Amino acid sequence: MGKALSIVTWNVNSLRARLEIVLRWLKEHEPEVVCVQETKVPDELFPQAPFTELGYEIALHGQKTYNGVAILSRLPITAVARGFDGKGSDEQKRLIAATIAGIRVVNAYVPNGSEVGSEKFAYKLAFLDGLRRYFAERHRPKEPLVFVGDFNVATEPKDVFSVEEMEGQVCYHPDERAALAKVSAWGFQDQFRRFEEGAGHYSWWDYRQASFRRNRGLRIDHIWTTPSLAERGRSCWIDREERAREKASDHVPVTATFSL
Repeated sequence: MGKALSIVTWNVNSLRARLEIVLRWLKEHEPEVVCVQETKVPDELFPQAPFTELGYEIALHGQKTYNGVAILSRLPITAVARGFDGKGSDEQKRLIAATIAGIRVVNAYVPNGSEVGSEKFAYKLAFLDGLRRYFAERHRPKEPLVFVGDFNVATEPKDVFSVEEMEGQVCYHPDERAALAKVSAWGFQDQFRRFEEGAGHYSWWDYRQASFRRNRGLRIDHIWTTPSLAERGRSCWIDREERAREKASDHVPVTATFSL
């Protein structure tokens, strides 16, 4: 079938706290590209050595305690851009992009929004609108481009454990879904849904209320592609079992593979 490229998105919920978990997973699966969110570490304190020993180049955009995104790649990384302006001037470090193997890789950590009606919720909607403008102004749907990350939005009923409980709540509010739909309309395809149409597949489970054991989850970690790259897709899967490990992140890795 020829060579393949694996691209992973994973909200690690503090890289330093889960460093050994992440390194073990990388050794087991050997993906070419890994986009991480919620690194929660400033760039100068990022533990680069263990990743470079595994053959990864690293592009960073982090801050202390909160947020933070990074791209790890076994292939050369070029044209790194940070934040909406490409220069990293955003106060919250939530967006990073780079070109790898001719593919533009955009990695985002969308705000959670905290509570509907709050300032943080308004910031979330503004961030999603910023993403819409980012793609409209900087890219074209004909490009081979992959947009990944913790979007903090479940897009449809089968992405939530209970529509009745989640409707109108953060991560499944109609305003969020509408805002993210405008980003999608730029020219994206949901890579996971190209391979799996069924319900009950989630990427995040709350630490509370035995949510993982009861499978009360949400699919909020996404890999979206432009049509030209979607056609090269071979698979997309969620590593659900990673959530069962001791001291696991509340999110699990999502992996898509593409023909090179």
